[in-house]
Amino acid sequence: MLQEILLLVVLIIVAILVIRFLSEYGSFIVKIILHLAFGWILLGIINILPGVHIPINLPNIIISGFGGVLGTLLLVIVYVIL
Repeated sequence: MLQEILLLVVLIIVAILVIRFLSEYGSFIVKIILHLAFGWILLGIINILPGVHIPINLPNIIISGFGGVLGTLLLVIVYVIL
């Protein structure tokens, strides 16, 4: 009985800490996730366009993911010039 009550108290404390963390940093985390998603989606859309073929490999996914739209546009410019 005591073990179950202790577990419940620990779970409540963890839940409060997670909710507090998400309320403070949640919008920042969502912005990063959206930045990654838009970069990857744009990389896929650009590969559909004729005349531009950017291979989908790990370095390009990392650049377009962390760079977002600007990273993907940088990849397009580099691959068009080269």
